[in-house]
Amino acid sequence: MPDDAKTANTTTAATTKNAENNRITPVTVIGLGAMGRALAGALLDAGYPTTVWNRTAGRGEDLVARGATLAASPAEAVRAGEVVLVCVVDYAASQAILEPVAADLAGRVLVNVTSDSPERAREAAKWADGHGIRYLDGAVMIPTVMVGSTDALLFYAGDKSAYDEHEQVFTSLGGQSAYVGADHGLAAVYELSMIDFFWTSMSGLVHGYALAAKDGVPATSIAPFLKAHISLLSLLIEVTAKDLDAGEYPGAEGNLAMEVEGIEHILHAAELRGLDVSVLRSVRDVARRAVDLGHGADSWSATVEGARNPA
Repeated sequence: MPDDAKTANTTTAATTKNAENNRITPVTVIGLGAMGRALAGALLDAGYPTTVWNRTAGRGEDLVARGATLAASPAEAVRAGEVVLVCVVDYAASQAILEPVAADLAGRVLVNVTSDSPERAREAAKWADGHGIRYLDGAVMIPTVMVGSTDALLFYAGDKSAYDEHEQVFTSLGGQSAYVGADHGLAAVYELSMIDFFWTSMSGLVHGYALAAKDGVPATSIAPFLKAHISLLSLLIEVTAKDLDAGEYPGAEGNLAMEVEGIEHILHAAELRGLDVSVLRSVRDVARRAVDLGHGADSWSATVEGARNPA
């Protein structure tokens, strides 16, 4: 074959491949609560043909005004999309919707971003596999106002080929979209770990403010110093992760036994001021358990042993 013919064939193949990659994928969103509407809105903003459906009538008109198609039934909604996103209250609700339309879902990519447990995600994956459905489990880690932004984080787990094929759809929902593994339960694992950290951190934040307020110090006076303190915490995140993965907790710079004494001082002050100390007491008890397990000379990271070995 002449070189110019080879070049022409190569160019044609590349053009065809690019056309396939850039083809606008029709997407369906099932569930139009606040998050479902935000997801559908981001898809519309990105130019994707978007079909929506909700169990309760009366939702979705604003999306229709922006160009979405409102389906009359789950079956109609599913048939309209190559990628079907589900965002409802829990997996029991999603399964009740999806079970009757399993045949319509066969061969499509089903993405369930409903919050639930890793176990429920794996059960849903088995069900999907049994019906020939390409399945991804997802987790949305940001509030509705951030959906579609470059900083928005969403986790996906499961069918890697499905993720790769439709990655542009997923990045339109959040610029920080991340595929975390073939185990469908991993998106929920990542979500639970991060939310665990968030809520326990927020509990400490409001408790610290409440403690200062008892002595007349407003929260706004403490806030700038807490922001500086958080910069230290950000440094500890990676260090602690490495220590835990290695199972080593070097305590040369500060040992756990002394840290427990520091918690006792905070407990005493909080109790004198009439604050609830149940969370602080639990923090103290977990750390003390780690000391009793022989980690008194180790770093604060060793409290993980107290968490892994509940009383």
